Amino acid sequence: MKIAEVRVYRHSITVADGRYQMSLSEVDALDCTVVEVVTDTGLVGYGETTPLGPTYQEQHAAGARAAIATMAPALIGLDPRRTNLVYERMDHALNGHRYAKSALDVACWDLIGKSYGERVCDLLGGAERSSVPSYFGVMPGTTAETADAAQRREQEGYPRIQVKAGGRALADDIEAVRAVAEALSPTTKLLVDPNRGWTTRDTMEFSVACRDIALTIEQPCRTFDEHRRIADKIHHPLFLDESTVDIPTIVRAVTGGVAQGFGMKLSRVGGLTPLRVVRDLCVELGVPLTIDDTWGGDITAAATVHMGATVPDAFYEGTWISEPYQKPAYSCLTSPIRHVGGHIPLPEGVGLGVEPDLPTWADPVATYR
Repeated sequence: MKIAEVRVYRHSITVADGRYQMSLSEVDALDCTVVEVVTDTGLVGYGETTPLGPTYQEQHAAGARAAIATMAPALIGLDPRRTNLVYERMDHALNGHRYAKSALDVACWDLIGKSYGERVCDLLGGAERSSVPSYFGVMPGTTAETADAAQRREQEGYPRIQVKAGGRALADDIEAVRAVAEALSPTTKLLVDPNRGWTTRDTMEFSVACRDIALTIEQPCRTFDEHRRIADKIHHPLFLDESTVDIPTIVRAVTGGVAQGFGMKLSRVGGLTPLRVVRDLCVELGVPLTIDDTWGGDITAAATVHMGATVPDAFYEGTWISEPYQKPAYSCLTSPIRHVGGHIPLPEGVGLGVEPDLPTWADPVATYR
């Protein structure tokens, strides 16, 4: 089986409630890039990348398509089942740009599953569960609004609640988090995520003010070094997200006592091939992680759920997908991937288990043969 053609599609994803707000940015629509990798056998695999705007990470949608234009010709004639070789060719064609490589890599894994008649999760080591626990991110609002939203999501079955913070007075964040903690059951995990919106001083002050609350702080500051400086000065576990860009960073964070866990994004690390290594490394180092991505439709959701299903319980903090926050991204011939009681069932079928109905919503913006 050889790659004969790569088709690229563009689609807009609309935020359901008008906007998605974080400490440093907000978005109302996202530019989604879908790739269709066609083989000489007629089998087709799908991948996707959807940066969360141009400032959340060093990613932007036009850059994804430009990167794919640079890499796709180098993949023609390769066997997509040889994922390490495919990755080597992508790296030789273009330095960096993992978020674009992720789409092509995921499409190859979809093809592997289809060619062998297996689910992607089983190719990645085997599913440990038929549905994965998810978590919900509550956007900043008044104290009462935040607590009510968190409690409502807990009642829907989410075992982990994330409260967005930053971008406003620290006292408001402290008040909101204390109200959420009081509203939630002690068995529900609480995470506070400023998305790089706090200073080191903010983080330490928050941790002192909330030291009586069992919670985790995720990516409060901008840089790895900022987190390194405060890691032994706060009273809560620290998870890194945006700063965790590669495997050496994970090793530094764990061996240096900087992080007690990670929020891992599929497109940030470059797809399922490197994410498999990250999963195994975290298990060996004894640190928990989430398996997420920025945004996207059912293709991205399927890839993260398949990987999430393979993480041992002791190290798995759940999987976030953007489905509750957006209008339907694109039509599919398969059943949509949706939350059910705060969990996400594994898609049925071989490969990713997702077949986008491309002719109904898009024509290719580029084709490479």
